[in-house]
Amino acid sequence: MQMVRVRNFLIGPGQALALIAGPCVIESEELALTTAEFLKALSEELSIPIIFKSSYDKANRSSVHSFRGLGIEEGLAILQRVGQQFDLPLLTDVHSPEEARAAAEVCDVLQIPAFLCRQTDLLLAAGRTGRVINVKKGQFVAPWNMGTVVEKLASTGNQNILLTERGFCLGYNNLVCDMRSIPIMQGFGVPVVFDATHSVQLPGAHGNETGAEREFIPTLSAAAIAAGCNCLFMETHPDPDKAKSDRSCQMPLYELKPLLQKLLALYAVASELYTVESKVGMTCC
Repeated sequence: MQMVRVRNFLIGPGQALALIAGPCVIESEELALTTAEFLKALSEELSIPIIFKSSYDKANRSSVHSFRGLGIEEGLAILQRVGQQFDLPLLTDVHSPEEARAAAEVCDVLQIPAFLCRQTDLLLAAGRTGRVINVKKGQFVAPWNMGTVVEKLASTGNQNILLTERGFCLGYNNLVCDMRSIPIMQGFGVPVVFDATHSVQLPGAHGNETGAEREFIPTLSAAAIAAGCNCLFMETHPDPDKAKSDRSCQMPLYELKPLLQKLLALYAVASELYTVESKVGMTCC
């Protein structure tokens, strides 16, 4: 499997569990800086590499009245200040080739939203920036069909590719996670991220707002680690119930530490298990 470098750490087999975390959307500079300060301290305390994530625009909202963000210019300026002040790698969503090129000037990782994962022009433009590209598997895409996404990105000469599992649609207003998708997508030679917060969503369940079952974040995170994921994705907010986007599924910021302590212990066991299996497989062959 190809390991992916993000600044001074690697994501992939045999590496420390990485975490992508931050508020769903940039609501204000104060929120971004406060959250980043907490995550930086947590990263150092738990020895877990953290990529700060927040979006300058949430283009896929349930209602036309929903808050989308501060826009690309102000949003990227805030992200740049986060990076400078706390020395954290940065990730944000991009929705067009033009946005990909602009965001690449500031961010270490460009994220392709799930509903855009098949958009060829966007993928090629993002790939050509040379930045790490994290593609969320669409809720409508089978894991074995993500190979064409990897192929599109690799055609640009960019091998810095991550794929993210975030559940698939089962009937109306419901997502289910098939943990088989983690090893299946790793079979394309890329590390796989598990999106623990969007996977608990109930899309459109509240009519003009997406619902969620936040209580299942720990369960799904543990299952994904047991299935061999290389990185976790958790949107987090100091007061999720007052968040302007995805308030029902963001992880409370101050509950992250005890959860991560348990997940890191599980990751150590899972990593040892997969290492042993790999060695046995090599011997048998």
